[in-house]
Amino acid sequence: MRRLQETDAEKRETMLGKHLIGLYEKALPARLSWQERFSAASRLGFDFVELSLDETDERLGRLYWNESQRRELFGAMNDTGMRLQSVCLSAHRRFPFGSEDACTRKKAMEIAERSIQFALEFGVRVIQVAGYDVYYEPSTEQTRERFLEGLERFVSLAEQYQIMLAVEIMDTDYINSIPAYQRVKAAVASPWFTVYPDMGNLSAWNRDVLCQLENGRDEIVAVHIKDTIAPCKGFAGQFKNVPFGTGCVDFPAVFQKLEEIEFHGPYMLELWHRPGTNAEFVVSSALAFVREQFEKGVRS
Repeated sequence: MRRLQETDAEKRETMLGKHLIGLYEKALPARLSWQERFSAASRLGFDFVELSLDETDERLGRLYWNESQRRELFGAMNDTGMRLQSVCLSAHRRFPFGSEDACTRKKAMEIAERSIQFALEFGVRVIQVAGYDVYYEPSTEQTRERFLEGLERFVSLAEQYQIMLAVEIMDTDYINSIPAYQRVKAAVASPWFTVYPDMGNLSAWNRDVLCQLENGRDEIVAVHIKDTIAPCKGFAGQFKNVPFGTGCVDFPAVFQKLEEIEFHGPYMLELWHRPGTNAEFVVSSALAFVREQFEKGVRS
């Protein structure tokens, strides 16, 4: 415990208060090796990287890595001291539990099983689950029923191996609030199924964000930091690549509320690298903005 306390003190400048802060893998260029990616994240002041298991063949293929590929990731973690505290599992957009197609649902469960194996192997604590019943198909009562059936099997497996599943508040109208998550939670009751709010997505739907955070206090395991532009008549909203400070998120108020409810979990800075830009400058600037907003909230 003493060594842990010393490490915390040494890293205090890399945190928001006492919070660990992670960086979304996609904030950095995809061409980087794991060694380069983790070294950059550490250099920029982050405590961990959130790895993506998305619907692309390349990132989905990580669930099927050979021994050499696994050793490369382990080596980079050991050399840099960076951790994979969480993974963003969005592959279920392409292979959803709620799909009408039985083969797609079978693939969804295979992805769920392999993501648990991945988490066990690499010390991942939290698998962030995308809150979509379906994404490329029409959402119906039947798709939501099938989604709950698949999610229940996924949660049971996670519970068996003590891996936390946390659903993200999304950019569609199924699980777009903490109360919506809580309705799903009532159907899939397990201490290993929790919520991973995204500040931007939560704020974009023009609901009482601060009240939601307070009511969901006991179920929040981590928080995404991102800005968004809210939907309105004739505009679907913008949930990605919104420069910090230009969207609808009241960052000081959100940080203040999270401090009030004694949230001690990690924050994760969510950005997407744009080719032709200086990724480290963009990330550093975003982190400086977030720190400023955090301090405003804490001092309020």
